Amino acid sequence: MSTHRLPPFPAPTTTPTTTPTGVRAGRSVSALICAVAVGAATACAPSEGAVAPSQAAAVAPASPGAGASRSTTGAPGIGDPDFPGDGNGGYDVQHYDLRLSYDPSSRKLAGSATIEAKAAQDLTSFDLDLHGLTVSRVTVDGGAASFSRGKDELVIEPGKRISNGDRFAVTVDYSGVPEPMRDSVNLGEYGFISTADGAFVTCEPNGAKTWFPSNDHPSDKATYDFQITVPEGLTAIANGEMAGTPQTRAGKTTFVWQEKHPMASYLATMTTGKFQIRTGTSDKGLPIYVAVADSFRGSLGQLLTQTGKITDYWSTVFGPYPFSSTGGVIDDYAAGYALENQTKPIYGGFSPEPAIIAHELAHQWFGDSLSIARWRDLWLNEGFATYAEWLWAEHTGQYTADSAFKRYYANAADSMWAYPPGAARADDLFSAAVYNRGAMTLHAVRREIGDDKFFPLIRAWTDAHRYGNVTTQEFIALAERVSGKNLKGLFDAWLFQPKRPAPIT
Repeated sequence: MSTHRLPPFPAPTTTPTTTPTGVRAGRSVSALICAVAVGAATACAPSEGAVAPSQAAAVAPASPGAGASRSTTGAPGIGDPDFPGDGNGGYDVQHYDLRLSYDPSSRKLAGSATIEAKAAQDLTSFDLDLHGLTVSRVTVDGGAASFSRGKDELVIEPGKRISNGDRFAVTVDYSGVPEPMRDSVNLGEYGFISTADGAFVTCEPNGAKTWFPSNDHPSDKATYDFQITVPEGLTAIANGEMAGTPQTRAGKTTFVWQEKHPMASYLATMTTGKFQIRTGTSDKGLPIYVAVADSFRGSLGQLLTQTGKITDYWSTVFGPYPFSSTGGVIDDYAAGYALENQTKPIYGGFSPEPAIIAHELAHQWFGDSLSIARWRDLWLNEGFATYAEWLWAEHTGQYTADSAFKRYYANAADSMWAYPPGAARADDLFSAAVYNRGAMTLHAVRREIGDDKFFPLIRAWTDAHRYGNVTTQEFIALAERVSGKNLKGLFDAWLFQPKRPAPIT
């Protein structure tokens, strides 16, 4: 997510291939990337899909079963101490099949969601997250199930016990006028937001429940099918790739999308409205889908070009692109932020500059492929994506990452020094400290271990945890293993202390 901007810089004085001042490396960043990018020629080839993370990606904290007890009642929270009501215990979702119909004139959404899951304990009841909306029917494995509502919980009691390890499918039929989540401290409105011609759907951190029943926490990732019906003349955009040609009957058009790679619920979208569409491929052959609201039609070509160029470049820096397509959406809803919806970042009411596109596309690795296991580790998403902005500026000759670091460090009065980014707070989740001090942490590591170790570290990180969940402690352990150094003091100073770290020597 992009919400914070870098302070203005003087005119560029560096070239794209100059090694940043103060970074202990004997080669330029571009040369180093070429040296470590094994198989870089195919680094941006489309992924064919993955249904589960590798063994290396398995994470214990806040796993789907973490909130489960020895009883047969699934817990109403997944086990994230900072967001205790988010997600649910007792099962692991494998796949969502969402059949949705939306009418902008009435703002009414009708849906049928089938959730395929695997039990992590014996279950006689379990919860799904759902905010508002009216549930008319629930079945489990085709049999009628009783259900009740409590705040944002849909409590389901199947007709018979589900045994630990069993796979089961629950279908929920529902309808109503979606109500977005409201959080004045963090993002204002988020989730399903109705617009004049459709809907702007951005769900971080826990807004998926505003439009479909889910295990709404990033530690339970799943694949998705979307079947979205809207009035003829409108477009429905979701994650992944479109399956076939949209079909129009009786004044309504149905769009089918498939995301074959595991995805956190907050990254799912069903953005709808009047859009100009363009498709193409990047120079490395990756399919691109971009869409802009009519009022932003002048940005369509630029969005296509920059998205392809930046995605291709990141695949040489961060490792192979993890998904089957890339893209972006500019809606005319003035959200004032961008969000890294998987395969299709969305820009709310503005035409993004390349730095913001670079930020959101970096999230396809950091946040989307590698998803945090608990929200307190948000710097692993935002610190990495902010540092990617600096790397893009370095690559294009605007300024160096080192100059960005020094500019921030020079402001001793910055409030970020009182906010340790390694423990993002629920009441100020998207603090500038999580972004900027998070990025500075990465640069401090880079300065300490040198480019020869830093860039292989980043690629090892994305490879080891591809499609999985991650924690800060895992990154620290890998950094020490790759560098051969004890880095605990460095990470403690930059991530966990409420004060400005000592200068880097």
